[in-house]
Amino acid sequence: MNTAIALELDLQIACNATNLPTEQDFRLWATTALQGLRDEAELSIRLIDESESAELNMQYRQKAGPTNVLSFPADLPPELELPLLGDLAICKQVVEREAADQHKACLDHWAHMVIHGTLHLLGYDHIEDDEAEDMEALEIALLKTLNISNPYTPIL
Repeated sequence: MNTAIALELDLQIACNATNLPTEQDFRLWATTALQGLRDEAELSIRLIDESESAELNMQYRQKAGPTNVLSFPADLPPELELPLLGDLAICKQVVEREAADQHKACLDHWAHMVIHGTLHLLGYDHIEDDEAEDMEALEIALLKTLNISNPYTPIL
């Protein structure tokens, strides 16, 4: 499914490296998000700890505390036509905690965070209700192609 996308992935591990998904996992999840939207892309994914996440969250979003994923789209003039997509910063501890709290498989939640963040880099957002519905529907459909259930299904 994802073989048509040329993805240059820079995976940076700046946190405790135990129990992390593989580079192939990150590549699969990112290319799944890009499917049908980009033929090629350059993407950096930095796996961070809570202190770096909290620092970036405050600096760029003026929000206290760590968060699961931060997206930093490449801000290039359109005439450059470079495949640079941007950067994702994903907090390992927050992703693991959320997966446990939401009774989800940890790898499934990692996949969701990569797809969610990559869609942000592509311009999707969830500030307005209609945008949120569109983005969530796309995330659900993309995750389904990976045999991952709807991440927005409430915990019973």
